[in-house]
Amino acid sequence: MKYVIAIGIFCFSFSATAAVDADKAKGIAGKSACMSCHGINNKIVGPGFNEIANKYKGNKTAVAALAKKVKAGGSGVWGSTPMPANNLSDADAKLVVEWILAGAK
Repeated sequence: MKYVIAIGIFCFSFSATAAVDADKAKGIAGKSACMSCHGINNKIVGPGFNEIANKYKGNKTAVAALAKKVKAGGSGVWGSTPMPANNLSDADAKLVVEWILAGAK
């Protein structure tokens, strides 16, 4: 999200970005069994988080689309093995996806 603030004849522009709470996101991913199928840097059953981040880099709709897929499950994007649905709140699914797309450190 970009904000522009005009003061007199001067304009200041800044981006509003919140830092991802990596510890919380990793905890959610661990409790939700995400890491049973996805490694951070390697494929286990599904792609590694780094592969996901690379695939969706620069995609402005990725967070919403992937959070929905995390909750509902799906298949076909990374092969025929289905990803099961995950019982996460919308906020937790979004946080985990943001963490993955930010590099999942």
